Amino acid sequence: MYTLYIVATPIGNLEDISLRALRILKEVKLIAAEDTRKTSRLLTHYQITTPMTSYYEHNKLAKLNRMLDYLEQGDMALVSEAGMPGISDPGYELIAAAVEHGIPVVPIPGASTVTTALAVSGLATDRFTFLGFLPNKSAARRHVLESAKEEKGTLLVLEAPHRVQDSLQDMLAVLGDRRMAVCRELTKMHEEIFRGTVSAALAHFTAPKGEFTLVIEGNRQEAVKEMTVDIKAKLQELRASGMPAKEAIAAVSAETGLSRKELYRAWLEQT
Repeated sequence: MYTLYIVATPIGNLEDISLRALRILKEVKLIAAEDTRKTSRLLTHYQITTPMTSYYEHNKLAKLNRMLDYLEQGDMALVSEAGMPGISDPGYELIAAAVEHGIPVVPIPGASTVTTALAVSGLATDRFTFLGFLPNKSAARRHVLESAKEEKGTLLVLEAPHRVQDSLQDMLAVLGDRRMAVCRELTKMHEEIFRGTVSAALAHFTAPKGEFTLVIEGNRQEAVKEMTVDIKAKLQELRASGMPAKEAIAAVSAETGLSRKELYRAWLEQT
């Protein structure tokens, strides 16, 4: 049975490709490419002559069955314009169909805009949420941002230059003036990594050019602890049991996170 290889390609610098990826691109019978012109430059640079076929956003469904037919004749490599296929790029439908038909799907890892931007951002990397490309319209864009507002992990967004200012404005309105890193043209000649706040990024990128990855700090605000009827009832119960105020307040403070001062005030109100 033939194999579908999911091959990561450079996100900018042509040297950022693995030896394994180059070997697979030489050995397969066909390369399905999102952008044949850009992939041609890569193949020419490494003297690879494997035939290509286009497989991009506007033909991915129409050509799906044809791609599966190709896989009955030989191994195929799927490549996107840059980075890992299927991640905010065409490829998901083909990968899912191959899996459904029992065709082996083998990943050839490599460069990724998402992990590259996260690693150099200076923000927390232990947990993150990838939002992909935000919607074009402000209302829909704000809805997506609102849904991620409480996320503790770092947020990552891909953005086109003509929408950077609008997206930053919506981030400022929905998320607040958080810390962020704006990564522009990663690994390319004019690479720029801006670190600051959302408002500072707005002031800096007045005429954006190139490809952007926005990395935004997660929600670091602690939830406000509030006195509730249940907590007051707990204090009353401990008081009725004869427990001294100091011990009761310490126990409830450790359990709820409320300050001992606020709990002591509630304790005195019960006299």
